[in-house]
Amino acid sequence: MPPKSCLSAACSKSSLAPSIPSSNFCCFILPLSSFVRMLHEPRQGLVKEVAFEAGLRSNALLVLLCLDMEYTGLHSAFPEGKQLSLFDSPAERYLKARRSVQQFTVCQLGLSIFSSEKSNKYVAHSYNFFLFPTMFGTLDSEFSFQASSIQFLTHYGFDYNKFLKDGIPYVNEVQEKKLQQELFAGNWKVHSTLDKDRLKVVIDEVTRWVSSAEEGESMVVSDLTGFQIFEVQLILRRALPDIWTKPSGDNEVIVEKMNPRHRWHLENTSCDFCRKELILLSARGFTSLFQTLVKAKKPLVGHNMLMDLLHLHDKFYRPLPESYEEFKTNIHSLFPVIIDTKNVTKTIWKELKFPRACNLLETYEILCSDTKKNGPSFSQYLNVLAKYLNQVNLIRAAVSKINFSGADVPSRHLPLLIASVRGWPGVNEEQIYQELKGLCRFDVRQLTKNQFLLLSNNFKNVRVVLEDYKDYPNLRISFYHYWRHSPQVNCLLQFWGFYQRICDFFMRKPESLMIIHSDLPSAVYLQLTNVLPIK
Repeated sequence: MPPKSCLSAACSKSSLAPSIPSSNFCCFILPLSSFVRMLHEPRQGLVKEVAFEAGLRSNALLVLLCLDMEYTGLHSAFPEGKQLSLFDSPAERYLKARRSVQQFTVCQLGLSIFSSEKSNKYVAHSYNFFLFPTMFGTLDSEFSFQASSIQFLTHYGFDYNKFLKDGIPYVNEVQEKKLQQELFAGNWKVHSTLDKDRLKVVIDEVTRWVSSAEEGESMVVSDLTGFQIFEVQLILRRALPDIWTKPSGDNEVIVEKMNPRHRWHLENTSCDFCRKELILLSARGFTSLFQTLVKAKKPLVGHNMLMDLLHLHDKFYRPLPESYEEFKTNIHSLFPVIIDTKNVTKTIWKELKFPRACNLLETYEILCSDTKKNGPSFSQYLNVLAKYLNQVNLIRAAVSKINFSGADVPSRHLPLLIASVRGWPGVNEEQIYQELKGLCRFDVRQLTKNQFLLLSNNFKNVRVVLEDYKDYPNLRISFYHYWRHSPQVNCLLQFWGFYQRICDFFMRKPESLMIIHSDLPSAVYLQLTNVLPIK
């Protein structure tokens, strides 16, 4: 696997990144019109899909896939005390991220397919997809926009018209199953107000026309968008038994006056482009391509790609499960080999003196610079990359990365501090955070009623807060020691002291034990009978 080429080419795959020339990188945008036509020419779309899938699975030169996604929002507004924290376990962070993914949607997906042509030379074919959730029947997704994300996309020239008007539809397995049941049961309904108004106008026009039309005559219904192409045909066919419909062009449907017997014949042949299985294919849209990528079983490369994986699972596979472990299992099954370039570059500098990079563009520039004289050899990149497989970067949490093929390893943080409070009734985590915020930033987690754990990723913060609050009367901060501060240890020590006092008492008066043993917890009584000379 070619890490240097993969990393450098992966950096330039995003359509939102500045244009970066590269001798081994060719980029072309897949025409959106070809995917729009899939709505009206399902058979042609199916042939393209099968051909693309066959190419992915049979191409022995295919090396890997690189992916990047843009969303309508990144992190939802967390309730008080539920923000991202250094204390977050992987399962806790997953549940927070899951909430955000359920609130926002994918608006653009960039895909690069890498193949090997010659020794140490790789060619990338890049595609850019605008996506929009399928709206058909009762399927009508809800999602939010986050101001900061919209500002970011706008800054890089994101085309909102293509997203909203020409976005390729998609569904996950649950949505597809629901749509399939409605279609084949014949009880689907149009829920969009815009579609209802347009369909009412069309039905009135066709009904007036058909009453005076001769068999063989036809009319054209224009200005249809998206799945209106199918909805118009299904509704007209249900209402009028003596017509036939077929799509024409990008936004039109031809309505023909026809003998019912001839119509029945057409409905039961492949000439019918309004068959339910073809409607399902169009509703599936980009999901068909996603399933093709899954079947290819090629390594998937991304940068800081946890949110990408969450959205892939939720939007194109299945709604995200509540179980963190189930999510990990599902992702590893879909993509057995994952490479997160953020995770690689974040730690590789320690081993190979790789310059530190804050973002993807800086990583690309470093890899494209003249590193042959002083940098590591190509074989060294290969060896280093192997141990990073299936490990995805995690920001500000109890672990620094998620391991999709094994157990997560806890991170090494700076020393843990403990804040002890006096004379501050009802104090909570947010109040402690606000108290320290003016001086330095710490993540806070409540330990007991009057004790709070503090964690920072900046050693200067630790030094400052220890100095300022070491003698503060109502809030004292010191290093946390497990054997001194742990509630579990304190509880055990208190019980042990109580236990010792009981033992001392009955050692002096052993005859009393048989009288009151019924009032003691059974576990305590058994322990006492093991150490006391009961007769």
